[in-house]
Amino acid sequence: MHSHDNTPTPPSTSDKLVMNRRHFLGLTATTGVALATSTLTGCSSLPSYQESANIVIIGSGLAGLAVANRLSKQLPNAKLTIIDEKKAHNYQPGYTLLATGVWDDTNKVISNNADLMPDNIEWIEEFAGEFKPENNQVITESGKTVSYDYLVIATGLRLGYEKIEGLTVDDLGKNGIGSVYASPDIAKQTWQQMDAFRKTGGKALMTLANTDMKCAGAPLKMTFLLHDRLTQSGTRANSDIQFFSPKETSVFSVPVVNENVLKRWAEFEHPINVNFERVLTKVDTANKLAYFSKPDGSLQEEKYDFLHVVPPMFAVDSILKTPSLINEKGWLDVDKYTLRHNRYPNIFGAGDINGTPKGKTAATVKKSAPVVVNNLIEVIQGKEPTNSFDGYTSCPLLVKEGQAMLVEFDYENNLTPSVPLIDPLQAGYFAWFLEDMMLQPAYMAVAKGQV
Repeated sequence: MHSHDNTPTPPSTSDKLVMNRRHFLGLTATTGVALATSTLTGCSSLPSYQESANIVIIGSGLAGLAVANRLSKQLPNAKLTIIDEKKAHNYQPGYTLLATGVWDDTNKVISNNADLMPDNIEWIEEFAGEFKPENNQVITESGKTVSYDYLVIATGLRLGYEKIEGLTVDDLGKNGIGSVYASPDIAKQTWQQMDAFRKTGGKALMTLANTDMKCAGAPLKMTFLLHDRLTQSGTRANSDIQFFSPKETSVFSVPVVNENVLKRWAEFEHPINVNFERVLTKVDTANKLAYFSKPDGSLQEEKYDFLHVVPPMFAVDSILKTPSLINEKGWLDVDKYTLRHNRYPNIFGAGDINGTPKGKTAATVKKSAPVVVNNLIEVIQGKEPTNSFDGYTSCPLLVKEGQAMLVEFDYENNLTPSVPLIDPLQAGYFAWFLEDMMLQPAYMAVAKGQV
């Protein structure tokens, strides 16, 4: 257990954790570890094709790297170029662990992009500034024109903190305000704010974006773990946790998971109250006041001691200023099954930028990157794409220290559990172990095109 103050963890919590670990060890003797580690062994040999093509990849996050590394193995004669200014690669699933005090070293989530690139790729260390899809060209921010035969757009998305009046990124990690999304440093500072808050307790406001968002489970994890940290510190009884959702009746898009979470929150000895149809619109940082817009246009004022901000999220500006690339919601307009662009047959999308109904998570990339690559190869070969992505998304939903639910689902909100004997709606140590210990090595295997 992680201890950050002198308040002992209640015996019942540690006893349950020990029992969960015993149960986990018994389980893994038969299925658990084999299945968890199967993601690491991966595909030792991917099929290779001799076609040559000039392929440009925009972005070097998980999706861009996964596609680049797979293409380098499967199309050895292709000319591959990746365009991205970022030198550091951040393991974003680890931000929640930093922001809740489970991990304490920001370096644990930071790698060098250069170490993850395939050897046979040209890396243009700039951001894409403009797209000219009719001319098969990308213009970098410095004005360099890069031509392509085929384009994979994997830019990720943009966090819109500036859309919340009175708030800037500089306010995060200070004065009772946290946010799990912005950066490794701000995730760590968010834990420092949470840690200070839990020692005294008070009023916490937990928010959700009113846009499509990456890792939609992260705000729920933050809420569960805040409740747990307050409980561990003996300050939950004199604390008030209020959750604000822009939706009419939900905090999560999968109905059966939503019902499970709301039931858990309602049944706590000190329940978490949910305020529906509320959008964080303005923050008065000096007076610790947050303002939420209501359906009638009025504002609801709330005092806070701790505020977790989930910003609205958008496509990056270079995509938004190319209307022919985006759908009506402002995301890359791809077919949700083939991930091929609906207007430009030589363009594919990968990762968070895609305008698909589900899936802005690392687990989505693991399942969808092979679909993108295999379909792209078929198109290069003059065929129609035959590979289909089902919208697979996974979220190890942390509910307390040492316990999580392994929630997996598809476009149709069907639960799609991949681990036998694990009930996705029951919290246990196995899913916690995956999040804490197993997912980062699996993530790196995806980035390197090994799975």
